[in-house]
Amino acid sequence: MRLQLALNVADLDKAIDFYSRMFAAQPAKTRPGYANFVIADPPLKLVLFEGAGEPGSLNHLGVETETAAEVVAAEARLEGAGLETTGVDDTQCCYAQKTETWVQGPDGARWEWYVKTGDSEQLSNVVVSSGTTCCPS
Repeated sequence: MRLQLALNVADLDKAIDFYSRMFAAQPAKTRPGYANFVIADPPLKLVLFEGAGEPGSLNHLGVETETAAEVVAAEARLEGAGLETTGVDDTQCCYAQKTETWVQGPDGARWEWYVKTGDSEQLSNVVVSSGTTCCPS
């Protein structure tokens, strides 16, 4: 597993340059207004969204797992702890196909628990089974 940190940025090119130098890593994927880094040390998925919110603010947090079973187990644990989740869904969002669930902290911080199952060419967030959005805005 690795933690995910998704940030809103004002200038994607400047942010890519900064974080590439900071973590000595190049983005694993770039698309218009979007980049993500898969950083080995420290284990981190860093995602940048240009124009998605106040620059420098947190977009969301996440935990990337290796299997869908880990997402399902996390969902059961979260619900068992009395936390409200979105339920587990297969989605296409942030240029990836995923199995995921979402939970919101008491101060509004959004957490995504997910496994990437493939690539997608769309940024928009769609739950494959129902066609609704997967990540709350």
